[in-house]
Amino acid sequence: MEQELVYRGRRVTQEEIAFIRELILTNQKMSRQSISREVCRAWGWRQPNGILKDIVCRGLLLKLHRDGHITLPAPKSRPKNTFNRKPKGPVEVDRTLIEFPLDEIGPIELHRVRRTPLERIHDGLIAQYHYLGYTQPVGEHLKYIALANGRPLACLVWSSAPYHIGCRDRFIGWSKEIRKKNLSLIVNNTRFLILPWVRVRYLASHLLGLASRIVPQDWQDFYKHPIVFFETFVDTERFKGTCYKAANWIHLGQTTGRGKNDKTHKPNRSLKAVFGYPLSKDFREVLCHG
Repeated sequence: MEQELVYRGRRVTQEEIAFIRELILTNQKMSRQSISREVCRAWGWRQPNGILKDIVCRGLLLKLHRDGHITLPAPKSRPKNTFNRKPKGPVEVDRTLIEFPLDEIGPIELHRVRRTPLERIHDGLIAQYHYLGYTQPVGEHLKYIALANGRPLACLVWSSAPYHIGCRDRFIGWSKEIRKKNLSLIVNNTRFLILPWVRVRYLASHLLGLASRIVPQDWQDFYKHPIVFFETFVDTERFKGTCYKAANWIHLGQTTGRGKNDKTHKPNRSLKAVFGYPLSKDFREVLCHG
């Protein structure tokens, strides 16, 4: 019986692996990037805005190469943006204590910082002060810094949603086929950091409220498709999810603690509470039918 290969929720057949082998064999001067893009075109592997899923495909090709299913040509150069990109060092910001009531802190602005000079500061602060550190997001994502009077208060990251979360999928009520089609309409709040010298009551839930109004439009502008649902994970060994509850997010259940690459069907990490936030009243109709 043939072993089933799955990468990021997509089943890879033996016929598709044979196609990649033939593509490499008949185009021996092609670079890894060119092979990836050709595979994307052949499979119709595109983001909702039409852009080829080149980075994801390169990850698949590298996995197939490492597992011995294909042999890729030697890399011609080292790409500048890799999955392991890390901030270059500590960032210098004013760490004076901010301890005011929310209505006295001044206008709070949530700035999209991806591909702007502020992105370096955002990534550095996440690396220094978030308990999970900084990991370069893969796939669609946007980054934000909350500022008041020019000073950073918080950092947030929104990324592509995980392929399968049992309690979320039951809450939505969609089928496996529809989930595959419409998953891009959900984004996950993968990082949320209130800086340690910022002690402003209700700030976290206030920022989540701002995000619910700003991120959907930014996502539409940046990726040319809508989003209708937020989700996040809360490590219950560290936090209670109080700010999400205060911002009217819904507790959907908890993860299984097995991770996306589980092969043992046994918990191997801490359980996470799953929270969701509908961005429109007809979110189920949109997610289940498109």
